Amino acid sequence: MTAQPSLPSMQESLLDIAGKKIFVAETGDGPAVLLLHGGGPGSSGVSNYARNIAELAKQYRVIVPDLPGYGRSSKGVDGTDPFGYLADNIRGVLDRLGLDKAHLVGNSYGGACGLRLALDTPERVDRMVLMGPGGIGTTRAVPTPGLKSLLAYYSGDGPSRLKLEKFIRQYLVFNAADVPDEVIDLRYQDSIDPEVVAAPPLRRPSGPNALRTLWKMDFTRDKRLERLPVPALVLWGANDLVNRPSGGRMLAERMPNCDLYLVANTGHWVQFERAELFNRLCADFLAGRR
Repeated sequence: MTAQPSLPSMQESLLDIAGKKIFVAETGDGPAVLLLHGGGPGSSGVSNYARNIAELAKQYRVIVPDLPGYGRSSKGVDGTDPFGYLADNIRGVLDRLGLDKAHLVGNSYGGACGLRLALDTPERVDRMVLMGPGGIGTTRAVPTPGLKSLLAYYSGDGPSRLKLEKFIRQYLVFNAADVPDEVIDLRYQDSIDPEVVAAPPLRRPSGPNALRTLWKMDFTRDKRLERLPVPALVLWGANDLVNRPSGGRMLAERMPNCDLYLVANTGHWVQFERAELFNRLCADFLAGRR
C-alpha cells in the first residue's frame, strides 16, 4: 500500500466570494494553476491532489481551492445549475487573487467546473487539463455503477465508512491496495459534517426542473465546445467506473484544440493512481511542451 506523500508548506486563506467563503491553499511560484477537485463524499482540494502539489509547485504557483459544498468552504450548491455555480465561484477566486487568466486542472466534478468556466469566459483560461470530467454525455444514459454508488452515499441508511470504502476501493481506483486507510478515514470524517449531510453538494437532479438541469449539465449539447479556443489535455482512465472513458473521445471530436490520453490500468483518479505520469504530462502541457 502506497503511503501518502509529504505536502509542502502552503499559505491558507478564506476568500469571500459573493457572500460565500471559499477556502484556498497555495504554494510555489510561476504561472498560476488552479487544481479543482472531484465531487466524491469527503473530497477536498489538498487531499485530492496530495500526490501532485509538490511536483507542480516546482514550476507553477499552485492554487488549490475547496469547491463550494466541500472541505472548509461554505456549504450548499445551486442545484438548478451546479456546474455554472461552481464556475462562478472559481471565477470569483481568480478575481479576488487578482488573476486575469490562469491554467485550470480539474478532476471529475472539478473538471466539469473548469470546462464550464472556460466555455463561459474563455479569456480567463490559459490552458486546461481535464481528468474524467463530469457532464460528458453521462446525463443521457443510465448512471455507471460508480456514479450510482457516489449518488447513493447520503441516501438509504445514510453515510458510513463502509459505504465510502466500497466507493473508493471498488469504483474510484483500479488498484484498491493503492489507497491508504488514512485517506478513507479522513474523507469519511469530512463526509459526515452535519452541514454536508443536510445538503449533499452532489445529487442527481430531481423535481419538475430536473430535465432542464440535466440539459445544462451535458456539455456535449453545448455548441460552444466546437469554438472553444482554450488548448485542452484530456486524461481518462481506461478502467474508469464513474465517468465512462468514451467521454474522452466525445470531447476530442468536438473541441478544436484537444489532446486525448487514455491511461491504461487506471480508474477515475488518474492524478492519484498515476501520479508520476500525470505530473509530467500536466507540467509539460501547461508549459506548451505538447
